Amino acid sequence: MSGHLTAFIFARGGSKGLPGKNIKILAGKPLIAWAIETALKVSDVNRVVVSTNDPNIANIAREFGAEVPFIRPENLASDTASEWDAWRHALLALRDIEGIFPDPFISVPTTAPLRLPDDIRACISTYQEGGADVVLAVTEAHRNPWFNMVTTKSDGTVRLVNEPAGFINRRQEAPSVQDITTVAYVANPHFILEKKRIFDGTVKSVSVPVERAIDIDTPHDFAIAEFLMNQRIKQI
Repeated sequence: MSGHLTAFIFARGGSKGLPGKNIKILAGKPLIAWAIETALKVSDVNRVVVSTNDPNIANIAREFGAEVPFIRPENLASDTASEWDAWRHALLALRDIEGIFPDPFISVPTTAPLRLPDDIRACISTYQEGGADVVLAVTEAHRNPWFNMVTTKSDGTVRLVNEPAGFINRRQEAPSVQDITTVAYVANPHFILEKKRIFDGTVKSVSVPVERAIDIDTPHDFAIAEFLMNQRIKQI
């Protein structure tokens, strides 16, 4: 059955790394708008629910087609608050308010505006195939802890983060590693309520090209994402 899934977007106010990040204008739209519109373009998703503590974010989210049926408590919106706890709160709040318990749970973070609807759909499909508590999106890592990532010791010298079993001359010879992205997360809602973190369960991944996986955390990230989004818009 299509058109029956709920996607969540978690967008707290008070970002310090990039003030006002979630509603900062990127290529003509608030950052959160890109997440809302992309999620609603996924064939199986007919509803986007935004969890926020900020009335301004809530108003802008509604303007772009999302619903804000509850406000996130301030203790779940601080710099030290856990995203996992915000996930739990959203599931329980929707259950208590509407008697609805979305399954699967789908999170579409604001910070990856270059994702495509197909990327979210791929995560949903992989979850629906079974065998995973959580499905997340990954992209090829540019640094490898077995080749060109180091840690500084107390004496000031550096060593590889992980020492390989043999001598590695080229990055291509090192074990393959991927970066976790913020493109999408799809999970069993009961797992979220029962466990404390993603890797307490069985995790599968969907691979996303690096140009669609940029995660905005700093002004530099934002500038790169805006450049790439403007390039995409020009090609349409």
